[in-house]
Amino acid sequence: MQHVIRPVRADEWRKLKELRLAALADPAAPVAFMDTWQNASAQPDSFWQERAERASQGNSVRQFVAEGPDGEWAGTVAVLVEAEGADDIFGARVDTAQAHLVGVFVRQEFRGTGLTELLFAGALEWAWSLEEPRLHRARLFVHEDNPRAQAFYRKAGFVATGVTALLSEDGRHDLEMEIGRP
Repeated sequence: MQHVIRPVRADEWRKLKELRLAALADPAAPVAFMDTWQNASAQPDSFWQERAERASQGNSVRQFVAEGPDGEWAGTVAVLVEAEGADDIFGARVDTAQAHLVGVFVRQEFRGTGLTELLFAGALEWAWSLEEPRLHRARLFVHEDNPRAQAFYRKAGFVATGVTALLSEDGRHDLEMEIGRP
């Protein structure tokens, strides 16, 4: 099946909500996302409308989806732009302008088909195309108990930096991985 990788549009908030809830219902969600299905499903429509609006324009965040010929969204990844000198999403000072990939999800039936690679290619192409700020690296965090995701990220060219973060309530760490600008 042929999928198109493209940015989310602001008026697609319902589809964005459905895909996010599917991601949070996935068995890997507790080690993959910093949110729960219960929390996300309780959000009002205005939350999803604002989220889609933010993810569809500007140079600070962009969310990409893999859309099938039937219009179904099979997967997603978002890129947060962290400017040099600003605080990142954890409140730490950013030393060099970077992209931060978050919210990586592909529906079970499309895993292993190359769709995640296409989503990453689209996200990184957008990130590297930014003129201001000019990004020097892309990073992501992956839970230490998520070997499948770690293996994919290594295959995609990401390497561990040695930085860890306690991002979930399970007492386990997330590992930072990065890829430099080509």
